[in-house]
Amino acid sequence: MHVYGIKNCNTVKKALDWLTKEGIDYTFHDFKKEGVSDEKLRTWENQTGWEPLVNKRGTTWRQLSPEEQNAVKDATSANRLMQVKTSIIKRPVIESPKGIILGFDENEYAAKLK
Repeated sequence: MHVYGIKNCNTVKKALDWLTKEGIDYTFHDFKKEGVSDEKLRTWENQTGWEPLVNKRGTTWRQLSPEEQNAVKDATSANRLMQVKTSIIKRPVIESPKGIILGFDENEYAAKLK
């Protein structure tokens, strides 16, 4: 199983702590150090759509100008932004045998990862 995120993100920390507590093995991919490929984003979008991947509630989105925000109107424009500003990706992204999981929800983790 792969977990994608940013190490200092509180939500990612909660997710990693939960996985460790439950004894679930994972490989961590740090967006800040390793980036994210267009191919990977498209793979996730095939399961979730592009909109859920863009964290419009976070600081990075709020710091964008209105023009930059309005330019995100489809998967192609969203992917360009997510590759340049990886902090805008909803975190963590977990690739599990039961599909993609976005964010941290203990009940969803228990249902899909145990």
